Amino acid sequence: MKRLLPLAVLAALAAQGAINRADFDRAMKPLVDFYQYVNGGWLRTHPIPPEYTSWGTWDDIEANRQQALHALVERAAYRPGPLAPGDPLAAEEKRVGDFYASGMDVAAIQAAGLTPLRPELDAIAGVRTVDDVCREIARQHLIGVSAGFSFGSEQDPAHSTRVIAGAVQAGLGLPDRDYYFRPDPASAALRRQYQAHVEAMLRLAGQTDARAQAAAVMRLETALARASKTMVALRDPVANYHPLRPGELQALTPHFSWSAYFRRLRLAPPAVVDVGQPEFLAAFDDLLASAPAAEWRAYLRWQLLDAFAPDLSDPFANEDFAFFGRALTGTPRQRERWKRVLDAVDGALPQDIGHLYVYTNFSQGARARAQAMIGQIRAALRRRLAVLPWMDAPTRAHAIAKLDAMQVKIGYPDKWIDYAPAGIARDSFALNVLRAQRFAVRRDLDKIGRPLDRAEWDADPSDVNAFYETNLNDIVFPAGVLQPPLFEARADDALNYGGIGAVMGHEMTHGFDDEGRQYDGQGNLDDWWTAWSARQFADRSRRIVRQFDRYIAVDGLHVNGALTEGENIADLGGVKLALAALHAELAQRGLRPPPVDGFTTDQRFFIAFARVWRENTRPEELRLLLATDPHSPSRFRVDGPLSNLPEFYRAFAVPAGAPMRQAPQDRVEIW
Repeated sequence: MKRLLPLAVLAALAAQGAINRADFDRAMKPLVDFYQYVNGGWLRTHPIPPEYTSWGTWDDIEANRQQALHALVERAAYRPGPLAPGDPLAAEEKRVGDFYASGMDVAAIQAAGLTPLRPELDAIAGVRTVDDVCREIARQHLIGVSAGFSFGSEQDPAHSTRVIAGAVQAGLGLPDRDYYFRPDPASAALRRQYQAHVEAMLRLAGQTDARAQAAAVMRLETALARASKTMVALRDPVANYHPLRPGELQALTPHFSWSAYFRRLRLAPPAVVDVGQPEFLAAFDDLLASAPAAEWRAYLRWQLLDAFAPDLSDPFANEDFAFFGRALTGTPRQRERWKRVLDAVDGALPQDIGHLYVYTNFSQGARARAQAMIGQIRAALRRRLAVLPWMDAPTRAHAIAKLDAMQVKIGYPDKWIDYAPAGIARDSFALNVLRAQRFAVRRDLDKIGRPLDRAEWDADPSDVNAFYETNLNDIVFPAGVLQPPLFEARADDALNYGGIGAVMGHEMTHGFDDEGRQYDGQGNLDDWWTAWSARQFADRSRRIVRQFDRYIAVDGLHVNGALTEGENIADLGGVKLALAALHAELAQRGLRPPPVDGFTTDQRFFIAFARVWRENTRPEELRLLLATDPHSPSRFRVDGPLSNLPEFYRAFAVPAGAPMRQAPQDRVEIW
């Protein structure tokens, strides 16, 4: 027999998860544009701060996290006297405090100017031959600069228990290869601004022929871009997997000595290297032979300056922001220095700062509640897999086995990274960034040839993020993302499931989206689908591509349905699974909650989901995201999935023919 929640409990839950009607657009109807209906008031009253490209729910959460971290790093950097005896995180506090203090020492940074990079620049000045170019590429790779191409460890897509070496396309200064070729006037103007920016940076570095060098950089990068795959093409895991043995690798790039490269990296020659884009590496090799050494010197100088400019004195940091902030994304003003330095510390010592955050800001109760929700969502997907009409029995068995094998990582790792070998000190901010980069690269390279550690976390536990790792078949929810309004351990179920629950379902569905479905339960690239089930899936995924291709985001520019296909599938699956999990949990607990704040349980669920993605975005940033981001713009992450859901139609009485209700022939249902 179902029971109603006691009035006292309802009052407490309402206080913790009350829906603010001022956030709504009272002039909009939910059957026309649900995103605007739920968020219109909030969007009007939350303009983008001048130092940001966008502002939304996730930024609110990030701001809360930053305030918590700011208190931690200020305390670590400046509290008087020695650390308390027996402090369990004394070493982490000292590293974080030293790094942060070096970044806040503006006088020392201004006085140092380009000095921290002088050894690297002097080495570049000595480049005369092809071997010299190769030497400097290896030297830059050791400090995390992806000049020419990117190289590091990766889990073998076809043999998931081993770690191999991988080489992929890289080396561009603009965000994507298409920026070098778009013929429209705005893109042409941006290329001119970019070349002028390269020139300005080289001039700041003392190069008297900076204009000629900037032109050389543009020629080399354009040639590399021409050989690069598009963002859509990079989404095909089979087409981007080419394991080559040493002889095959050397034959692909006759002018680039891989044996010398590995020696310079202090790396035993790998048995196999996965070359993601062989055509790109072949074109890179042609450039080694054909481009003059002077052009390579200019390119290598620029790659180095571009990587470290934000960490140098004001002339470099300000010029970097002038292009990548104002020109590219339309951001009027830089963020406060403490925020930029905090980001640098977070990026360099993510598990040190994450450990401090978890120790002071995360509860075991929150972890347990999140684990229980994940369990409900997994059960909902399992029930769904058991009855899918378009999946045959052999494919169904593999899908259920993959779901059962999926690992869940919530909150923080059981084993933390030790950054002591990085050698962080208070002497120089830029040197600390360089030291941390060198440590991270070394740690990454040392994984090659070793068995995979499936328990390892690559994430900062304080991150406001969540993700699915295809090769590991696991989903990760750091402590930082488990915050209101996405999640509150004591809040009512409808808001939790509509918030973090939909995100959990989203990440779980990634294991079965157009990319994830190509991997098995152990994370191996393996086609476990029968031909019939694969055709059924392809038909449904094509329909979601067509749906999102229709959406216009800004200046007449459409969403790229092929680029955003996987995320759109995950958004649709995530909200559907989270709602099913909510219903199952309430039924198991015998609960039938009455309306709260004037909304039914299902209505509160969908309102919470719409709040997740509310965001104001600058048009310049939106244009950039349409070209490079596999996620659809926020409005369509809400209206797109919900317009396919009969449960949503029922909750808000959406009639046939309304904008928020897809016609039956267009409706998409996958997972």
